[in-house]
Amino acid sequence: MPSDQHALTGSTLHSTGFSSRGALIGAHLVKPHGKPRLAVVLHGATGVSQFKYLKFARGLCEREQATVLIYDYRDMGLSARGPLRNSRVSMSDWAVEDQSAALDYLIEACPGLPVWVIGHSLGGMFVNWHRQADRVARVIAIASGPAYLAHHPPTYLPAVLWFWYLGGPPLTALFGYLPGRLSGIGSDLPRDVFWQWRRWCTSKEFHRPDWGKTMPMPDLLRFKGKVRLVGINDDVMVPPTCVKLLAKFYPAAAVEYREIEPKAHGLKSIGHINVFSARCSAAWPALVDGDAAAMVSMGKAA
Repeated sequence: MPSDQHALTGSTLHSTGFSSRGALIGAHLVKPHGKPRLAVVLHGATGVSQFKYLKFARGLCEREQATVLIYDYRDMGLSARGPLRNSRVSMSDWAVEDQSAALDYLIEACPGLPVWVIGHSLGGMFVNWHRQADRVARVIAIASGPAYLAHHPPTYLPAVLWFWYLGGPPLTALFGYLPGRLSGIGSDLPRDVFWQWRRWCTSKEFHRPDWGKTMPMPDLLRFKGKVRLVGINDDVMVPPTCVKLLAKFYPAAAVEYREIEPKAHGLKSIGHINVFSARCSAAWPALVDGDAAAMVSMGKAA
């Protein structure tokens, strides 16, 4: 049953949920008025609430006549269950299990529709691990890529080193989870999410050492559709250099890259998280549609 109606965008918000390896995931479907032409799952960034994506989802719903699924990873937001210090969820649980379950749910909820995946940061890197990746027509990965610490701009490197080595580890050990306010990232994170995230971002190999160990081996040839990699010019957390490196994780796909310049959309700044905020809505069509002249085809990744 609809829980909210948004007359301006011609969309209806439906509260829903699905199971991911026994965990109940809190979610919402944004549905257009009239028959949908497209189904989209929006995989969020680390620790970012589904409601941060709601206005973007409504805009996408209107422009594309799309049903859009937004949700929270397990032990976060509407999917939280019990004290966070008791959580044993890892980042690969979010990326492999929860994202795959979200895609499965969307496909079942929207039979016969073309399926897109829009992934923000963590959300854009793992489609080849998902059970029904072959059902996806298009992936749009926004500010997403293997963010090895040495690839950050020099001015941001002190903050990165503090987070991974000086602040994050003792705070996580002390509290039993990573406290978002004290660590500077805003949202509390389960401890194993932090430790796995730290291991990836402090390794040149990123998550490759975990393949076949703490996460399944991927089928890198599973997804053969279209991938758009979107870099944000002023993003210091996952800078364009890292976004371009994501192409190697989609070797069978047709990959294109585009870079968003804030001033081109009348904005002073965008950054990593705020790309989905209402103040950056002028840039939203460029994430999904864009100017063909601004695209760089990367072909099949080597």
